[in-house]
Amino acid sequence: MILTELKPGDKGIITDLSKVNELIQRRLLDLGVIEGREVCYKCSLPFGGPCMLEVSGQCIGIRKKEAMQIKVECS
Repeated sequence: MILTELKPGDKGIITDLSKVNELIQRRLLDLGVIEGREVCYKCSLPFGGPCMLEVSGQCIGIRKKEAMQIKVECS
């Protein structure tokens, strides 16, 4: 399942980041978005705006394009 398929408030475990651009992947790793870590999908902003996530106790926003390339497993 991809990250954007989660409903607001749902949690999942990140299983695959390999489809994300290498530069973006490095930045996500800096922010704590790491395979095996739990992520909570907060919301998606309208008009193709960013997706809000909570990872390791911090809220971050990432582009929907990148969020659609992150695979998760429901927890």
